Amino acid sequence: MDLNKRKQTILDLLEKNGSVSVAELSKVLGTSEVTVRTYLTDLEAKGLLSRVHGGAISSYKPYYSMNLSQRLSTNQAEKLKIAKAVAKMVDDKDTIMLNSGTTTLLVFRSLPTNYNLNIVTNSVAIALEAADIQNFNVCLLGGYVNSKYQFSYGDDAIEQLKRYHADKLILSVDGIDTQNGFTTYYDKEAAIDRTMIEQSEICIVAADATKFGRTAFAKISSPEVADIIVTDSSLNDTVYNSLTELGTDIRKVQ
Repeated sequence: MDLNKRKQTILDLLEKNGSVSVAELSKVLGTSEVTVRTYLTDLEAKGLLSRVHGGAISSYKPYYSMNLSQRLSTNQAEKLKIAKAVAKMVDDKDTIMLNSGTTTLLVFRSLPTNYNLNIVTNSVAIALEAADIQNFNVCLLGGYVNSKYQFSYGDDAIEQLKRYHADKLILSVDGIDTQNGFTTYYDKEAAIDRTMIEQSEICIVAADATKFGRTAFAKISSPEVADIIVTDSSLNDTVYNSLTELGTDIRKVQ
């Protein structure tokens, strides 16, 4: 079991049980308690758990443990404003890539249905809704499926993705930080996201202000890869200025 899988196993056990012990994790992961404590320290630094005597408890259950439907209702007003603004950046006859996420799902729902669009996505939810729209030519990437969060991933999905080229990528992320860049809670999707960036002319990141200053589990890329970041008006000036100094075009929607 590699490092990322071990850390993901810890998070999965926390999601299921709410707490874990160092002794338990040592047995499950097949590694020493000293190494387990190192993993817990790293995950705590990312805000994904809280250390307690002898183990750890979940500190991000309010979002990390939500299913897709629950996440859609979180910060929904801000996400809808962002989604509508991003949808206006899409042109008729564009080929667009959309990764999985509640904000990208809302962007999809905001797209004009009279446009002729090629859509490449690993989001099962987007693909199912897009299948009913006659003008949309939809490609759902094959591979393994995360049923809780409804996305596909894996080597097959990445190899398929490399055959396509998009005018625009609309990317949903879980964390944005000037030092750690764009991050996601799911290491398996991070590889998909990186490939989408490589295969697209323009990268548009859609994220509400709560994602800024936060670092999630797996790194996607540095912040400089984004051509445009669209967020809501509550983003504070300090974070805004630090990112614009990197040359990033950040657009706040009212």
